[in-house]
Amino acid sequence: MILLDEPTERLRAAIVTGELAPVRLAIVAPGGYGKTAVLEDLARAEGVRLVDDAHLLGEAELAELLRYLDDEQAGLVIAARPYPRPEGLSQVLGRLRGQIVLRPFDLARTAKFLGSEERAEAVYAETGGVPGLVRAAGELTLLRHELDQAGDDVVRFLLAAEAGMGPDLVHGQIEVAHATGLVAGDGRLLPIAARALRELIPRDRQTALRRQLVEMQLEREGPVLPLVRPLLGAGLTGTEIGAAFEAAAEEAAAEPALAAKLYEAAVKAGRRIGAQWAEAVARTGDFDEALRLADDVIATEGAPDRADAARVAATALAHRGQLARSAELFQWSDTGDSSCFAAIALTGTGRLEEAGESLEKCRAGGPPTLLSGAVSATARGVLESVTGQPAMALSTLVRAAEMLEPVSARLLLPDSPAALAALVALHSGEAVIAEPLLERAIETGTLVTRHRLLRAWIAMLRGDEEAASEGLRAAGDDLSPRDWLFAVGLRVGLARRASDLTALRRIWGQAREVVMRHPVDLFTFLPFGEFEVAAARLGERARLAPHLRQARQLLAALGNPPLWATALHWSGLHAAILDERPDEAAEHAGALAAGVGPYFEVMAEAAGCWLKVLSGDVEPEAVEAAARGLHGVGLCWDGARLAGQAAIRTSDRKAMVTLLDCARVLQGREPTVAPGPARLSDRERQVAELVLAGLTYKQIGDRLFISAKTVEHHVARMRHRIGAGSRSELLAELRAELEPDQGTI
Repeated sequence: MILLDEPTERLRAAIVTGELAPVRLAIVAPGGYGKTAVLEDLARAEGVRLVDDAHLLGEAELAELLRYLDDEQAGLVIAARPYPRPEGLSQVLGRLRGQIVLRPFDLARTAKFLGSEERAEAVYAETGGVPGLVRAAGELTLLRHELDQAGDDVVRFLLAAEAGMGPDLVHGQIEVAHATGLVAGDGRLLPIAARALRELIPRDRQTALRRQLVEMQLEREGPVLPLVRPLLGAGLTGTEIGAAFEAAAEEAAAEPALAAKLYEAAVKAGRRIGAQWAEAVARTGDFDEALRLADDVIATEGAPDRADAARVAATALAHRGQLARSAELFQWSDTGDSSCFAAIALTGTGRLEEAGESLEKCRAGGPPTLLSGAVSATARGVLESVTGQPAMALSTLVRAAEMLEPVSARLLLPDSPAALAALVALHSGEAVIAEPLLERAIETGTLVTRHRLLRAWIAMLRGDEEAASEGLRAAGDDLSPRDWLFAVGLRVGLARRASDLTALRRIWGQAREVVMRHPVDLFTFLPFGEFEVAAARLGERARLAPHLRQARQLLAALGNPPLWATALHWSGLHAAILDERPDEAAEHAGALAAGVGPYFEVMAEAAGCWLKVLSGDVEPEAVEAAARGLHGVGLCWDGARLAGQAAIRTSDRKAMVTLLDCARVLQGREPTVAPGPARLSDRERQVAELVLAGLTYKQIGDRLFISAKTVEHHVARMRHRIGAGSRSELLAELRAELEPDQGTI
């Protein structure tokens, strides 16, 4: 099938009908453009000599054509590729009067050729509309002859084009490569040609030619990654190919998994690589393998990269939750940045004096890069969080996070300034500052899972269970031990806040396991606090006691800094309340009064309110103020719970309604509507009265001649309609609904 554009079709018709005579034209086009098909069609024309593949003719044959053209009435249509161009062919073409121009198909002609509009767009994109390639799209082997005839120089050029290398890598082959029709006008290898290279050229020939290209590129000191990538898994050895794999791995820094494979190939090829390979593996999240590789280097006397290997091992250990051992390796590494990371780890494990010494080391020497400035500021901010003002510490860490953002994506970090800033913000009631930092860190691709979990933690404290659950799902299941600790803490916290005792019991097994595997450090107080409250709820506090004792010993070693102590005392307060230990609760409430500043005042006031509420002394205005204060520092669920529990414990109906409304508002729900029969049906009011009387579902069913399951259904509907967050809140709401409008009940 010949599908020509309109001008070319008119010219073809004029030749065939004899309207144009004598005919002396050339068809010069790359392979696959349909030159032979046009010549076969023109065979119907009278008095026209047709010559195909004129670029392959010898000088004698070309000389004979020149003599033929001496007759001015002689007709000739000659087809040739644009390269090669023998001198004799140039002379023949110079004696002709014009050219038949063959162009690639457009999309419409592609569809017509294929007889399918559905396939046309994909085939056009793959072939560039070159007719021969459109035909080969359904049968790739049609290109085998073209590739078999191409010499090694041409195939090398095509392989270089496939890798995106410029034409200067393979000198002098651009014309002949374009003449094959496999290369677009801009030098880009057409996708179908790339597929043909991979599938039709024998593997051994491909490997040999690619290796030659790599060696040529190494000599030019140009990038080798696109050329080396297809050689992975070929089992190549030798000094030069090993160096190429190593160079490609350095170029692939933004793709840790690929870099790790390239370093492994370089080692198998005979290169000695240690810390770089370990670092690439660590950046994939495989901390076990990274530790093994790094440890091999550290144990090798005289290895030039032992300090770097120690840094990698220390970083991997930080992700595994082994912060004390991580600090030792950072100290041993003894570089400027490692000293900064050591200061952070030492602070986190209660070794304050050593942390100060490491901080002094990290300030000395080395170029003032963004990394060095950011990690130095991070270490200083963490130390300030223990020894100085929380606001100053947070400000320092925020600046460090912003400083590191432009370069963070390619770094192997034990922790990020954004994550540490978020922790300080959460411990000081400034979650609103933490969120944008975490968002930007996620966008840059830095420690994405850690930042997602911390963002989910903020959502949980705010009472947004849906966002917290979504963040937990987004973090996935392939977690480092440190991330697993926070993920389990989130699951425990969400189950507790939903009053889902079944889910809490189910997740408690994981909580026990993660607590056994992850030592307590300063940066883990949030999940350990959740575990403490859950343990009290489940009667399991004794299991957690040794770990909580470690946490409090750590605080004591750091001088009991209020910023970090407050969260632990807050969870301890609630654990003591659940465990019915008023003396212990009072002790925690007293400790919460030690901090100075608005946040600590809010926490102390709330703790005092809790103690009064538990003793039956409910002051509605004070409770509401404390609850709203908790809401203001990001503890929205805690604020709503305080108001709700106070409502349950007051005998003043008006105070009950007010506090329930406060709890609902703090949970982001509508205040209670005016009480009356409109909210409950008659049957529901009967059920509600018996629920308030303390009867079981079975007893209520027996009274009302319905099943216990039906009673349960009625209670669930009432809870949903009223919007109660828990059973205790439901009971308080039902009392407000059913009791007469009096000052007390």
